[in-house]
Amino acid sequence: MQVILLEDIRNLGKIGEVVKVRDGYGRNFLLKVGKALRADKANIEFVKRKKDEINKKNIEQKKQAKKIIEKIKNKKLIFKKETKENGELFAAIKPKEISKYFLENFKETIHPSQIDLKQEIRKVGNFSLLVNLYSDLVTELRVLVEKKELK
Repeated sequence: MQVILLEDIRNLGKIGEVVKVRDGYGRNFLLKVGKALRADKANIEFVKRKKDEINKKNIEQKKQAKKIIEKIKNKKLIFKKETKENGELFAAIKPKEISKYFLENFKETIHPSQIDLKQEIRKVGNFSLLVNLYSDLVTELRVLVEKKELK
């Protein structure tokens, strides 16, 4: 499938470029979240006319992402979870739960798709994760999982 990018996407291309992607990635992610348009004559003409407007919007999104990164950079996320006797969690911590943590504690919306867990978080301990808010704006955060004391 060929698409026209509406924003810079790391390891894929820049705004306005026509790139070839796998059908599933194009349909289920790029088109669905508005990062690209199908590459047909009408859309190519549309993007050429609107490129300046798209660039301004893109610059604004990048500024917002930088503000969020400055706010969350060097923060440690602390989760208190009930565990089994051997320190394993009853349920792994998923990107959706981490996204909810950002909203509750930092009042920032970070989508689960922007959170890259380097490994599954299934036990008590220290872990790291990457938050990718924009094509070239990535920050690494530490996650501390502690045992929740039962009363």
